[in-house]
Amino acid sequence: METADYIIIGSGCTGAMAAQTLVEKGVQVLMLDGGITDSKYAGTIPDDDFLSVRKNENAQHEFFIGKDFEGIPFGDVKTGEHLTPPRKFMIEEVNRWMPMLSKNFSPLESLSLGGLGNGWGLGCCVFSNEELKAAGLDAAQMNSAYQTVANRIGISGTKDDAEHYTASSLNNLMPSIHFDSNGKNLFENYSKKKEKLNRQGFYMGRPSLALLTQQKDSRKAYQYKDLDFYCDQDKSAYRPSFTVEELKKKNNFSYRGGLVVMKFEEADGFVTVECKAIYTNETVSFRCRKLILAASCLSTARIVLRSFNAYDVKLPVISNPYSYLPAIQPYLLGKDTDERKIGFAQLSLFHDPQQNNMDVAMGSVYSYRSLMAFHILKETPMGVKDAYRFLQWMMPAFTIVGLFHPERGSEQKYLSLKKDAAQLSGDSLSVNYEQNSSEQQKINANERLFSSALRQLNCFVLKKINPGNGSGIHYAGILPFAETNARFTIHNNGLLGDTKNVFVADGSGIKYLPGKGLTLSLMANAHNVAENALQNS
Repeated sequence: METADYIIIGSGCTGAMAAQTLVEKGVQVLMLDGGITDSKYAGTIPDDDFLSVRKNENAQHEFFIGKDFEGIPFGDVKTGEHLTPPRKFMIEEVNRWMPMLSKNFSPLESLSLGGLGNGWGLGCCVFSNEELKAAGLDAAQMNSAYQTVANRIGISGTKDDAEHYTASSLNNLMPSIHFDSNGKNLFENYSKKKEKLNRQGFYMGRPSLALLTQQKDSRKAYQYKDLDFYCDQDKSAYRPSFTVEELKKKNNFSYRGGLVVMKFEEADGFVTVECKAIYTNETVSFRCRKLILAASCLSTARIVLRSFNAYDVKLPVISNPYSYLPAIQPYLLGKDTDERKIGFAQLSLFHDPQQNNMDVAMGSVYSYRSLMAFHILKETPMGVKDAYRFLQWMMPAFTIVGLFHPERGSEQKYLSLKKDAAQLSGDSLSVNYEQNSSEQQKINANERLFSSALRQLNCFVLKKINPGNGSGIHYAGILPFAETNARFTIHNNGLLGDTKNVFVADGSGIKYLPGKGLTLSLMANAHNVAENALQNS
């Protein structure tokens, strides 16, 4: 049985950060992971910009539509709709190994190398001290860890009206990416109206992104190719797999992919971890002094519940409500298409009605081009031929606002693990997620306020699209932070309750989800948990 000082479960953003912290301290680290990579489209996408590919590449249909037409969406908009064919590897084998039972919750999970970080939108926000307290996180430790993570991954941003809500308080930020015409026009309108909007509690500025605008080691500055939804050729956009690949070069780091972790058991000062091989169903076990779970909240819940043989036990769960607000800027209708478009968010619009950086809703503003018009063709109330001509005229003015709302738990938001002999894992995760009337009213009110603010900027919302609970891909609160060592809680240092040597480094302990981007805080917490695990030796 292979043994290491520390075993980390998962290679996503939290697993990668925890592993780097431990490896830098010189301990022996073994990472167990699903490890699925793209074997279908890797190396097939030209190293060129979107317009050049559209004009010159004969086989472009293979990666834009998919070799099996898997990129063509059917039915209602749902979680993962944005995944292009070259990103579909993120969700391979998930249905087989992570079965879900729910009528009102549709999450996104991954068994890939890099996990959900392969599709991360790169938004980096520093939570306020009030938000950190509500989440159960130590403000002093987190504020230090934010800078550590920023130094590792590279963040670009700007000190502007939104700086209190983004990561622009951090040091050594790179300059923000350049606007395209869509972002430029909207920001100019904001500059003219910002005093009025500020009085309403709205603040707009450049997002802080884990996107390089200057060279960093072997990673290149962003080249504005607008193929961000398809590949990471220049490594400008941070992906946790980059960290894992660098760690593989270290003598004190080992990686084992192709595995689904089932459960753990503590005995005689060791933790034994039982896994199943994804493609053979073979049982494989490993042993360590300390185990760090960073498998993402839902997977961590499965592992913990199996380990305690706690079937049918209800645990809480929270997930940011999320909606899309597609809109148009009439000034840009029919304008020539920018040579240089951007797939990532160009602006962030925050609503802070109490002016206290708490319970803030966040809208991320995107242009739309490289995801292709056929993704939204079915949303137009006209025939295909007419709709295509209409979209050609409308696309330069098309703006999408992705709106996140803050979220707390309630009795109607819970999960449990059910035995299910028909599944490879032997069980299914059952989730119920219901907003009460007061919560739904607040969400609806926020959406109306954002629509009104955008109208004041001459940007007109066409409709609201709600992909459903879980679509925000921010999950937390399943094993909430607590001062005690009670089972199904996490101590503030990351130690899983009722264990001696099992730590949790993902978002499972977070008790409150701000509406801001979550991933930077998850990585900062993972770094802190790894540090605490070292001190607890």
